[in-house]
Amino acid sequence: MKIKKGALLLMLSFFLVLAACSGKKSSPQTPEINEEDLENLNESGMPIVNDPITIKFMAGKPSTNADDYNDVLLWQTYEEMTNIHIDWDLVDSEARDEKRNLTLSGDTLPDVFYTMYMPNHDLLKYGQQGIFVKLNDLIEEYMPNLSELLEQYPAIRKGITFPDGNIYGLPTIYDPEFTSLILGSKAWIRQDWLDQLDMKMPETIDDFYDYLKAVKETDLNGNGEQDEIPYGATSIEGLRDILRGAFGIGNRGVKHAYLDEDPDTQELRFYPTSDGYKAELEYLHKLYSEKLIGQNIYTIETSQSNAEGAEGLYGSTVLTSPEAAYGEEMGKNFVGLSALEGPAGKSYHRATPPLAHMGGFVVTNENEHIPATLRWMDYFYSEEGAKLFFMGVEGETYEEDEDGELQYVDKIANSADGLSLNQELSKYMTWLGGGYPGIVRSETFKGSENMPSSNEAADRLAPYMLDTEDIWPSFTYSIEENNQLSGLEVDIHKYVDEMQDKFITGSEPFSKWDEYIERLETMGLEEYMDIQEKAYERYKNN
Repeated sequence: MKIKKGALLLMLSFFLVLAACSGKKSSPQTPEINEEDLENLNESGMPIVNDPITIKFMAGKPSTNADDYNDVLLWQTYEEMTNIHIDWDLVDSEARDEKRNLTLSGDTLPDVFYTMYMPNHDLLKYGQQGIFVKLNDLIEEYMPNLSELLEQYPAIRKGITFPDGNIYGLPTIYDPEFTSLILGSKAWIRQDWLDQLDMKMPETIDDFYDYLKAVKETDLNGNGEQDEIPYGATSIEGLRDILRGAFGIGNRGVKHAYLDEDPDTQELRFYPTSDGYKAELEYLHKLYSEKLIGQNIYTIETSQSNAEGAEGLYGSTVLTSPEAAYGEEMGKNFVGLSALEGPAGKSYHRATPPLAHMGGFVVTNENEHIPATLRWMDYFYSEEGAKLFFMGVEGETYEEDEDGELQYVDKIANSADGLSLNQELSKYMTWLGGGYPGIVRSETFKGSENMPSSNEAADRLAPYMLDTEDIWPSFTYSIEENNQLSGLEVDIHKYVDEMQDKFITGSEPFSKWDEYIERLETMGLEEYMDIQEKAYERYKNN
């Protein structure tokens, strides 16, 4: 990484003069870097700065994390390494959106919004106003680790670039090789109940139906009651998602709950009006009407669902890990369900793009130490930085075994105070609860997606999953498009979701399908799709 101090300042001044003389509204400028700040900066290695500095972060804090990040080993260690102290303004997750919006409308900004889930439309809006720093050239200058990843995975650069050609937020990247993380929540089935029923692993949607029906009609838990729940979960969405491939819909991943690519025409499609979508809802209605799906699935709380699973009532479910949700003793009875073959064949469409999101690290124009700030963040895009962020300090929080595998030390894995793994981890690091920028690799991430059973389930699904380059990240829109789209999305998405539930539960018959389509057309679906088409074309051509 080469920092051209004098040349950079001269070039920035030249571009500012050009913009001023053009008589046109200029695009957001790369900020002027203070010469004194550059003198204090080391171009590589640690510490990042010679004389200590302080940077103010407003950070979203999940309930799983410590109440004071200054007491957390990760940040204590990193401050010693970098000479950079972070002044943490922690915001509980429940208050995050309100606090973020109030801060953006006020007079006092932090230097960085960190894990605050900045929405894409706000990134563009405040980026174009110059409140958020334009990062394009700064990434190239001060972030060699991220630059290397953007070179390696061009789709990520495409996804983080807005319609004006600028980058305003730094991404959370899922390693495309980390299959279990890309797939996320998976379908699980009771292997011991399959054995009791003398049934093989379901391979088709009809096989799955037969299994669910057998569970309902058999006292598999041996308590003399008909209390088995063939499919149970916290919501219907998981089951709907894992079945999309069987019905040929949702073929560009979970970031697009209403859009995909028409397999016949290769054009952008609003798939909730497609025949495949209707067929999936008809199948789900069949399961629900025959009580093969828990009848409380639209109202159940997560704690209640986990309790029902732990009691051994569920024959199948969709979640990240049954062992994490139901406990090791009950969870070990579940195995990953294969992709199910349906009318559209045997494929699996539930997948997260490698660009998970890009609102986790946003630099504001209040920041007087931008190069140091970006170098601070860039470390977490490296292998060593990911190891520190997710595993902590070798010898204190993790050890490396003879096979090179990283494992948390015994005081964390087996708490002397009877604390859960997450409760112990919260003393040492802050990745719990998500939202963090950086890169997530299987070598250093020890969440439930990387448990042996989760990886085995992913291996079973891998032959049928989407190629990672075919999984779309969220599209970006111009401010004008955002203004047009916001109202349309609220009405159209809400109506689709409501009707989906009504069709599944039977409160609306499928004889009203044509009325459903006509209603969507009157709600501005054509205009909605025109905007999406423009965003899609930009994404392809970025």
